Amino acid sequence: MFDNNDLGFVRVGVGIPHLRVADPVYNIDQICTIIDRFSSEYAGVQVALFPELCITGYSCGDLFNQRQLIISAERELAMFITRVNLDMLIVLGMPILNNNQLFNCAVAIHRGHILGVVPKTFIPNYSEFYEKRWFASSASRISKQIRLCNQVVPFNENLIFRDLQSELRIGIEICEDLWMPIPPSSYHAIYGANLILNLSASNNIVGKSDYRRNLVSQQSARTICGYIYASAGSDESTTDVVFGGHSMIAENGMILAEQTMYQDSVTIVKDIDIQKLMNDRSKMNSFMEKRQPDLNYLTVDFNLRKYNDALSLKRKVDPYPFVPNSKKDIDVRCNEIFAIQSTGLIQRLIKTNIKKVVIGISGGLDSTLALLICFESFKKLNLPVRNIIGITMPGFGTTNRTYANALKIMKGLEITVREISIKKSCLQHFKDIDHDLNVQDITYENVQARERTQILMDVANKEGGFVVGTGDLSELALGWCTYNGDHMSMYAVNSSIPKTLVRYLVKWYSTNVRNNEIEIALLDILDTPVSPELLPPDSRDKIIQKTEDMIGPYELHDFFLYNMVRQGFGPRKIFYLTCIAFKGKFLPKEILKWLKVFYKRFFTQQFKRSCMPDGPKVGSVALSPRGDWIMPSDASYSLWLSELEDLY
Repeated sequence: MFDNNDLGFVRVGVGIPHLRVADPVYNIDQICTIIDRFSSEYAGVQVALFPELCITGYSCGDLFNQRQLIISAERELAMFITRVNLDMLIVLGMPILNNNQLFNCAVAIHRGHILGVVPKTFIPNYSEFYEKRWFASSASRISKQIRLCNQVVPFNENLIFRDLQSELRIGIEICEDLWMPIPPSSYHAIYGANLILNLSASNNIVGKSDYRRNLVSQQSARTICGYIYASAGSDESTTDVVFGGHSMIAENGMILAEQTMYQDSVTIVKDIDIQKLMNDRSKMNSFMEKRQPDLNYLTVDFNLRKYNDALSLKRKVDPYPFVPNSKKDIDVRCNEIFAIQSTGLIQRLIKTNIKKVVIGISGGLDSTLALLICFESFKKLNLPVRNIIGITMPGFGTTNRTYANALKIMKGLEITVREISIKKSCLQHFKDIDHDLNVQDITYENVQARERTQILMDVANKEGGFVVGTGDLSELALGWCTYNGDHMSMYAVNSSIPKTLVRYLVKWYSTNVRNNEIEIALLDILDTPVSPELLPPDSRDKIIQKTEDMIGPYELHDFFLYNMVRQGFGPRKIFYLTCIAFKGKFLPKEILKWLKVFYKRFFTQQFKRSCMPDGPKVGSVALSPRGDWIMPSDASYSLWLSELEDLY
């Protein structure tokens, strides 16, 4: 059904082979063992990276001046090319003699052909490093080509290896290159590389692994690329230095996989999302502005095989991308979110010189979070919390459960509590517009929503305050709000908080609040089905109008939203990722059904987002028309839905 290349993934592997210093025959044999694992156990590996000078060993010292070692390295490389004629890009490290100079090089091999040779640019010669004793920098090279294993190939530090089957573009740098103020990979990325390979032999001292990890993570983020780092294993340890095989696979600031040091011959394999990286680059238009010297880059084309391994994607797919997933960061992240929301509200209060807010409290999740933000904001401003006017407005669908929880929360926080029933005014309005009370249609529902908003607005006018909106990002994405009803306010504190995060924040607050009554109410609100409560409950006073039964689970819609807006993925890829993320929870047919609902609602409800109120941007996904999401209200969704045809 799916081809991973079409979805933008490339499978990469890092191999740290057993090694004998100055024994190319043994070393090539060990490299071949790992290549066999990449082509069998890890079926689908397309790019394989090995450490710096792995054919000879990095620690040869003055043996690099022995012609026998250099000749043996090339001879074993030739044997390797004959022996391993795979449709896999393999990058090995070895010393190469050219124009009377010895270079520390990376050799890129594909289908028995050498695509190119990349010499190391920055040659360390300090502390335990003596590389200038043996190796020349790429800056000293004379020729642009080299004859290696009877093949004439490019010899250049500025090579981009371009796969003609996908968007994959590969650049290479070697060890010390990464540690420079402007690493070569920075220029590689500007010239199009989206996957950087680093062959390294970085020894270990206390604290160095953390520094390396930060370098790799930050460089992958700065260049918006995948970054693969392969460092020499413990077999290189000799005389005064110890190596540990510290290797990493990173993607735009995230370490996807990391090799624990001091282990035997090991491999790590992950799938890099090249499409995601290219989408991020296209959004950040400043990234590709050409403000660098003309470096005469050379592009080398090759055809990398496609593979169909969609059922075993080798990367984590987080089903809840908006929710903090690290337990140790929960308090920090939630405090930060509350701080952003409350700071936005505080500044609106200060700059309007308004001392009161009005908020509708339903006993549901959204209004609860908005109230907690108001409460925290007023505490920071040293304003009396009695200036928060909470209004509960029972209607035809209000249950005793939500009504009671609304009162408990307001009274527990000691804000001003008001109760204004909307039943009589709605009945009068039905009469005025000649609407049959027994016809419980969209008019029946929206009359109630707009009546509540009118009450809030008018009370705000009377009290000299403004209305704080409670609607969240998920509702805006789906248009699940009444236009000029709950859709409208003077400041919407939840406008960039998706429903899954709303739930998470309320739960977090419940574990930190020092009021047992409030905690109990918050936990019951978390357990209450999401509902607008606009239709009458059943005979047992239970909610019958459950939002997620009508429009689909919010956990799915939030996943769809994140991957569409933040990642820029198309429908088929979103469907594929959702099936992986929610395997065992939702069937593919269910996912497909709700994904179609998502696209239809997202496109047809843009007009509500085009005039949404101000609100604080909290995360990387927001739908404000004032910069975050600019979209015509009348755009067609047929292109998106057509991509989902014939999936199931």
